Amino acid sequence: MRHVIALDVGGTGMKAALVGSEGELLHRARRATGRQRGPDAVVDAILDFAAELRAYGEHHLGESAAAAGVAVPGIVDAGRGVAVYSANLGWRDVPMRRLLGDRLGGVPVALGHDVRTGGLAEGRIGAGQGADRFLFVPLGTGIAGAIGIDGGVEAGAHGFAGEIGHVVVRPGGTPCPCGQHGCLERYASAAAVSQAWAEACGDPAADAADCAKAVESGDARAREVWQDAIDALADGLVTALTLLDPRTLIIGGGLAEAGETLFTPLRAAVERRVTFQKLPSLVPAALGDTAGCLGAGLLAWDLLNQPTTASRPTSEVTT
Repeated sequence: MRHVIALDVGGTGMKAALVGSEGELLHRARRATGRQRGPDAVVDAILDFAAELRAYGEHHLGESAAAAGVAVPGIVDAGRGVAVYSANLGWRDVPMRRLLGDRLGGVPVALGHDVRTGGLAEGRIGAGQGADRFLFVPLGTGIAGAIGIDGGVEAGAHGFAGEIGHVVVRPGGTPCPCGQHGCLERYASAAAVSQAWAEACGDPAADAADCAKAVESGDARAREVWQDAIDALADGLVTALTLLDPRTLIIGGGLAEAGETLFTPLRAAVERRVTFQKLPSLVPAALGDTAGCLGAGLLAWDLLNQPTTASRPTSEVTT
């Protein structure tokens, strides 16, 4: 059966799949990234994992993978196939496309950034399916975004389109590692909510999920922390929809796992802020932690289906 290899590389773990031509997951697997062993060991782990997947396809599906797609964090130059920089993985200028292609017998390899790749999947086969314009915003350790246009994801002139987490929503506020003060991700990411709730409740081990549960139980301190995050998020989202006018606004990541505890007040907060803007549908992401893997598979199939289309550069900074 014809298939491609899809790899989604994270800071601590890798998710992988063999993906059929209709987007079906024919085989799924996970491995530790092993970043504690150093950046070279992480690269070796990716190459070994890909080789295992190739062998599995040969044995169980009757043929080798026709292509591969890999999504990685950090700064990514998709045009050159290079993982330029990742603070989490310790990478600098890793020629991932060449290395993977060589290890897999010369098959074509697509390289993408993890958030944009996940956004590509959400737009084509997930919560944004059928929308000509969407914005995908995962709320995790940080906040990033993927701008979807007609089945693709826009990278921008220099590869930094979608950096909504670094929109300043509280001028002069909390310092951000990017060098600014008051960035959205310092107030509304899962990491920011975890920190704020840990300080408020006095438990250093408390996290955003605990805060959501406390909100649901009526804890006043939790409600204050939660509402502060929602207000900051709504400010950032309204700025984005004013600029981009998306038809669908897709919210994913760890914070979205709170369900309507997040979405009901967030929809209300966004609606209060819009004036002339057209209010988009605001929906939860549909693909969960498979989005990156499915998106990597889509990138690989795009290489096979559009072999003469040049890859556009895409980059993004996550720390």
